[in-house]
Amino acid sequence: MPKKKPVKHSGDDDIAAPVSSQTGSSIDNFWWWLTHKGTTTSFLCISLFALLIRSAVSMYPYSGAGTPPKFGDFEAQRHWMEITTNLPVIDWYRNGTNNDLTYWGLDYPPLTAYQSYIHGVLLKIFNPESVALLSSRGHESYLGKLLMRWTVLSSDALIYFPAALFFVLVYHRNRTRSSKSEVAWHIAMILLNPCLILIDHGHFQYNCISLGLTLGAIAAVLCGSEVLTCVLFSLALSHKQMSAYFAPAFFSHLLGKCLRRRNPVLAVVKLGIAVIATFVIVWWPYLHSLDDFLMVLSRLAPFERGIYEDYVANFWCTTSILVKWKKLFTTQSLKSISLAATILASLPSMVQQILSPSNEGFLYGLLNGSMAFYLFSFQVHEKSILMPFLSATLLALKLPDHFSHLTYYALFSMFPLLCRDKLLIPYLTLSFLFAIIYHSPGNHPVQKTKASFFSFKNFPGYVFLLRTHFFISIVLHVLYLTIQPPQKYPFLLEALIMILCFSYFVLFAFYTNYTQWTLSRYFRSSGKEKKHI
Repeated sequence: MPKKKPVKHSGDDDIAAPVSSQTGSSIDNFWWWLTHKGTTTSFLCISLFALLIRSAVSMYPYSGAGTPPKFGDFEAQRHWMEITTNLPVIDWYRNGTNNDLTYWGLDYPPLTAYQSYIHGVLLKIFNPESVALLSSRGHESYLGKLLMRWTVLSSDALIYFPAALFFVLVYHRNRTRSSKSEVAWHIAMILLNPCLILIDHGHFQYNCISLGLTLGAIAAVLCGSEVLTCVLFSLALSHKQMSAYFAPAFFSHLLGKCLRRRNPVLAVVKLGIAVIATFVIVWWPYLHSLDDFLMVLSRLAPFERGIYEDYVANFWCTTSILVKWKKLFTTQSLKSISLAATILASLPSMVQQILSPSNEGFLYGLLNGSMAFYLFSFQVHEKSILMPFLSATLLALKLPDHFSHLTYYALFSMFPLLCRDKLLIPYLTLSFLFAIIYHSPGNHPVQKTKASFFSFKNFPGYVFLLRTHFFISIVLHVLYLTIQPPQKYPFLLEALIMILCFSYFVLFAFYTNYTQWTLSRYFRSSGKEKKHI
């Protein structure tokens, strides 16, 4: 008797959810797909190439290299290793003689601190002077820098890469139209993410850990493991608070699915227990005292820095050219205004997922929710574009008309930051590499999905506008590298870059929000789904 194919739920488009009653059949199909599609070989080859690219970028300077007294993000990460390996856990976030919080005090959740401790132990074994308490400030020996770079590289290989493989296997498992070259192309887009490589292996950070945990949680959603989703995303939030950019999508999708169960309350309680248990385990050292807990929380929300820093391509910074937000409103008022704006911008995608939860809609929800946070939330950095860009990368096969443009402007929005870090050559090289892979013959995905009938290309003048946009960006690249701005307007070029990128991000956000809502229309036209799952 022939085996039944896995059931494809309405609204999931090409991403089918597994069915528990057909576990054996699903595993058989999975292994057949894996061995016949060659995903393992493709993934290993691309992974080795991606590690080589990361290693090459890590040979260039990092944030704050040789610039005392506070240096930059590299020194911040090294200093956290110094603190965590020399002080008791309870003192990691507390100001004191041996932990001056004004000098790169820990301002990320406890999982980042534990990660710093593990990496610090490694440095202490091979190069103890690089994490010696107090005396190691500004340490920049060759061995110390080499070990620091290896900690990021190993974090990528151990967390981000396996999560990427998990996602690719789940996403493409039941996509009948997925060719071998298309799967390989998608793997390359995820592993050769130019923004992530430049920030983690150039500028120097560990975004690969929180993004890897988030990517694992996304894959868990697609394969129907909701408890695992809650655990992994809670870990991501406990590593970097910026993972909250994805919270609206996870919350609305899981809530929408729970409301369709026979016992919605029980389903919500089960997921709530998974979330609470995970947070309790990670935060346990700081839960014995309310003061200790509030002490850590206060470090995670540095509102005193203002609603934005530097020149970031979001709403508050762009409009500050005309509206002086910091002068017109108090910090407390701006906190409330930005929160309301972020919720309103996230609301359409959240409502869509609560009403019609689906795997494809969830991926669009991740993109729209994270973009809403980037555009409107409080204290956004240039590096925050990593969150919406990761979501767009997962949807690269669904956004053939826009993904390459988003990549270009996401990179361009970080151009001044990367130039300050002396990463111009990696910036240009990775941009060129991305263009080659994206447009490689036989691998370029031009899918006509159900929702792709709407495109800005249908509007008169859009192509001209896009080309004009691109031409201006090229001019700004050249001007930024060749001329000095007027003394009266020292950040003129940064402001122009910010305005250009912001305008594209807004257009992109309108398109993806509209596309997500069109999914609901197709769900209704294809017939009503069953009330109970």
